[in-house]
Amino acid sequence: MTKTLFEAAKPILETLQKHQYQAFYVGGAVRDYLMQKSIHDIDITTSATPDEIEAVFDKTIPIGREHGTINVVYNGDQYEVTTFRAEGEYDDHRRPNEVFFVRDLYEDVKRRDFTMNAIAMDVNYQIHDYFDGLKDIEQRLIKTVGDPAERFNEDALRIIRGLRFQSQLGFTLEKATFNGMHAHIADIAHLSIERIVIELKKLTLGQYVAQSFNNLKYFNAFNYIPFFKRFDLSKFILEESISLSMLIAFLKAQQPDVDTQLSDLKISNNEKKYIIRLERMLQQMPEIHSKQSLKLFVYDFGKEDILQVLSYERMLNSNNIIKVSPLIFNAASINEISQKLPISSRKEMDINGKDILQVLDKPSGAWLKPILRQVECAILSGEVKNFKPELLKWVKTHVQV
Repeated sequence: MTKTLFEAAKPILETLQKHQYQAFYVGGAVRDYLMQKSIHDIDITTSATPDEIEAVFDKTIPIGREHGTINVVYNGDQYEVTTFRAEGEYDDHRRPNEVFFVRDLYEDVKRRDFTMNAIAMDVNYQIHDYFDGLKDIEQRLIKTVGDPAERFNEDALRIIRGLRFQSQLGFTLEKATFNGMHAHIADIAHLSIERIVIELKKLTLGQYVAQSFNNLKYFNAFNYIPFFKRFDLSKFILEESISLSMLIAFLKAQQPDVDTQLSDLKISNNEKKYIIRLERMLQQMPEIHSKQSLKLFVYDFGKEDILQVLSYERMLNSNNIIKVSPLIFNAASINEISQKLPISSRKEMDINGKDILQVLDKPSGAWLKPILRQVECAILSGEVKNFKPELLKWVKTHVQV
């Protein structure tokens, strides 16, 4: 078990302890350490208040002072240090009305979501486990801290998080936790789509996604999530990990008559463009019946994305999305065509729009874009070499405006 990140953060805990404050590692890093998994981020919890944390360390960043979180900068790295806290009532299933700073570790960890995430560890690697989280890890069990109804009523995102952990870890949902999720699933309608999408992105990439996805369907969770609620998810079978963007493209291709807006997901423009690109790819794939049309297809969409889609052949078939000929669409032919393409993008053409305007002596207009496409296709088919003098000659003799 690697202790490298904990050792790097150790001086933070020791400094707090030297000033008579309690300090512990907590959360996912401790869980992953106990499971002998790689650790990426260290979270530290302490009895020191934000003011006291800032007084102890020379360089700090108040990233979430109102919630007790201060980033401590040490040796060029930032460490998230959060004051022990208790929380007031939750009225909106998302956030507490108020946060109280406390001096007791137990009061802090009892507000956490699942027992496996409520384990604290001190600077000497001694475990402080008030809710048998280690036992649940050993039994591969996802169980809420205390009453599931209370935990999910506080923050309904914990339902999606629990299913995300199931997808990533392959753990079983403890019976009361499972039932609590089912009973409170409608509360996810109160959550922002941004928070849900963050969890779904991790969930769909999990090694054990099949069970989690089936649970989402069993709970009718998608009925309460913007964009997804328009689809009939009972028709979609997911048995292997996949990016959320790819899943959305497959879902839209499976149910093309569903009227949806990607903007409902509040994802980035690049993600939206990628999904639309995948949609176009899936629409065109069944129309490819020759090596020449495949060459243009590989040029337009790129080897990597095509091979990525083809790697989900079983999913495409089981969901009746598309069926393509393996004689045409196979890794060997895609790779061969990609290597032999005379150009890989329009930027590599030896002429541009300005050259075409000059040689035809025409003003710019909407006509230029399809002409550039004609030139591309001529180069790709081998009709003309990608050499400026020959391209200009070809434009003069073949292009009519």
